[in-house]
Amino acid sequence: MNPRDLNRRAREQWDAKAEFWDVLHGYEGNQFHQQLVGPSAEKLLGIKAGESVLDVACGNGQFSRRLSELGAQVTATDFSAALIERAKARTNSDKVSYKVVDATDEAQLLALGIGQFDAAVCNMALQDIADIEPLFRAVRRLVKQGGRFVFTLSHPAFNMIDTVWAEERAELNGDIVYTRLLKQKTYLTESAIEGSGAPNEPNPHLYFHRPLHALLNAAFGGGWMADGIEEPAFAEGSLGGRRLSWAEFPEFPPVLAVRLR
Repeated sequence: MNPRDLNRRAREQWDAKAEFWDVLHGYEGNQFHQQLVGPSAEKLLGIKAGESVLDVACGNGQFSRRLSELGAQVTATDFSAALIERAKARTNSDKVSYKVVDATDEAQLLALGIGQFDAAVCNMALQDIADIEPLFRAVRRLVKQGGRFVFTLSHPAFNMIDTVWAEERAELNGDIVYTRLLKQKTYLTESAIEGSGAPNEPNPHLYFHRPLHALLNAAFGGGWMADGIEEPAFAEGSLGGRRLSWAEFPEFPPVLAVRLR
């Protein structure tokens, strides 16, 4: 299936689960966003009051609203019209403007205004986008000279759709020892795989795995350089008593955040 067909399929899947996703994240986002994604993106962006910021693949507008609270004027986009409607319903601020824009369509992105933004952000969405090269090229022209672009995504080295979480029991010097580990079968091969997402989601959606070299080379090819990276992880026990949750793997970051200039 070519990228255009994959993109159309992905949009249909997100439209179908927009209501579930909106309820899941609410106004302020889930624990991933509150503890890992949001703080990392805010740190790398360094938003100043009065700046104009583009939020690509905004979902239900959770981070767009946060940016407005930090004093930014926000243009927020998503390819799912259903998600944009949810975002509008949750937002009561004249500092946020929502638009339906396909992040794989360079012309749609450029229509937002060349050189109009001080910064841009794309949170936890690159793994959901069928073709990321048009996005990197377009955002390079949308931000002002010296501007920055921060993206966060599921860490491609650890948080893959086929990652296996395991716990092993062994005896060591008379004691029973438990060791938790992550198992990977592949990494270098790019792939498009449907995954279930969060528990109880009404339908799966496509995940696009790209190893780090493919991800960053797409950014470099769009005219960017990277000058900041965060790899946030949950503190041990921070997710309560859930078995084999990310809080039991504090040495492995489920999120990667990168700042481009």
